[in-house]
Amino acid sequence: MLKNPWKSECACVSRRGNGIMASWNRYGSRMREAKMLTLVLLVWLLSVLEAVKVSPLIEKVSDHKDFKKLLRTRTNVLVLYTETATSGDSHLKLLSDVAQTVKGQGTIAWVNCGDSEGRKLCKKVKVDPSSKRGRAELLHYKDGTFHTEYSRPATFKSMVAFLKDPSGPPLWEENPEAKDVVHIETEKDFRKLLKKEERPVLMMFYAPWCGVCKRMQPIFQQAATETKGKYVLAGMNVHPAEFDGLKQEYGVKGYPTFCYFEKGKFLHHYENYGATAKDIADWLKNPQPPQPKTPEVPWSETDSAVFHLSDESFDSFLEEHPAALVMFYAPWCGHCKKMKPEYDEAAEILNKGADSPGVLAAVDATVHKAVSDRFKISGFPTVKYFEKGEEKYTLPQLRNKDKIIEFMHNPQAPPPPEQSWEEKPSSVSHLGSEDFREALKKKKHALVMFYAPWCPHCKNAVPHFTTAAELFKEDRKIVYAAVDCTKGQNHELCKQEGVEGYPTFNYYNYGKFVEKYNGDRGEAGFTGFMRSLRGRDQEKVVKRKEEL
Repeated sequence: MLKNPWKSECACVSRRGNGIMASWNRYGSRMREAKMLTLVLLVWLLSVLEAVKVSPLIEKVSDHKDFKKLLRTRTNVLVLYTETATSGDSHLKLLSDVAQTVKGQGTIAWVNCGDSEGRKLCKKVKVDPSSKRGRAELLHYKDGTFHTEYSRPATFKSMVAFLKDPSGPPLWEENPEAKDVVHIETEKDFRKLLKKEERPVLMMFYAPWCGVCKRMQPIFQQAATETKGKYVLAGMNVHPAEFDGLKQEYGVKGYPTFCYFEKGKFLHHYENYGATAKDIADWLKNPQPPQPKTPEVPWSETDSAVFHLSDESFDSFLEEHPAALVMFYAPWCGHCKKMKPEYDEAAEILNKGADSPGVLAAVDATVHKAVSDRFKISGFPTVKYFEKGEEKYTLPQLRNKDKIIEFMHNPQAPPPPEQSWEEKPSSVSHLGSEDFREALKKKKHALVMFYAPWCPHCKNAVPHFTTAAELFKEDRKIVYAAVDCTKGQNHELCKQEGVEGYPTFNYYNYGKFVEKYNGDRGEAGFTGFMRSLRGRDQEKVVKRKEEL
């Protein structure tokens, strides 16, 4: 039987076609796999590029010499150590934003312990981020040496606050016991809270440096926990100048100021600054406006044996009384208030005795300015002894009843007064209300110490502040200045500049307040602060030159 040749040929063609189709399918499959692999590689490459996209403000360091130079030339450095190039991605994104905000005030650096050079550096400084959570570690260096491990929350606000004041206290919201206080950051958030909150709101407007605020915060947060669900207790730092309008709107003239709201409407201030948590909780049950304060009765109108003099009666009084001790005072002066009872008691004896050696009188220097100016009264209280109408002695040592009576029975010249800080030659610029603004406008960097001559902490700081001023005396852009808050009209100036305790240090840039200095009060702290400012200036100059 003959075979069909066409059948054989067809089978052969069919087999060949099937082979070609199979080959084509295999080729197509490989192409699809290649495309998929290319796509995966592209996605991976983009993610890597995104991961290593670090702000130019973050300094990448791997060489030990460069690291030492960084610490030598920068006084405030936060360093991120990571196990690999990508293990610090979340930190780097956050730190890029932080670096932009603290530019000129602090430096952020990154060390990748995963590359060959970085591994050597990490070994030399004994840092091992692989043992840390997230395989990253943040360490802070101050004035060239290790300062502390950064252990505060990894948030933008906390990191910025830390770098602006590495030795300062944590933010209030970082305290876990303050979890029931609603912490407000912006005016927008504040308005939103008032608009949406149905429950009554007690708002505490505060400043971070305020001593009374710090004392009240634990009480306020306890009250927030005890009243949780019924009332909202919120806190807001309104010290920055951006909140001046808000402060004016709600009568915030000092810190803390408590404002009570119902359905978004302001009703009352709460003014019990000695309150307990229970006091606050009880007040919230029946909120009432503050009771009007009973005005303080002027000393001259009290039942006092002291003779109170005016500009008009001063000279004639001295003519009638050949021996007189006169106390020049200001009603607001704490030391005057402390001395008044002693002076009153001494006057009961001296002014009413038939054989008294002399009399006691007083002048309110804030009212009777002509006579006060005539005797150059610049601080309170000032006690002067007059004999036959003529000024004879100024007596700063007379502060209690016994010493006053003893002196009047035997008037003697006081011991030579200790030279005041202002009278001693130094490179510190002593300013007053009359020249404060003009003097600071001319200086790029001014660190101002507001003080009282009697204050022990001020006395301790004076030699260190003076030494720092001496070191920078040749730099025309820098001034270390001081204001005696007890002198003349300086009291009002100090109030305007937010001085609530002594000493207070403020930093100004061409006369504009920038921040409070809360660093170390020794020579190293005062000089390190100014060196960091000048270092930033130099960095800007170098950067400008590079751009040109």
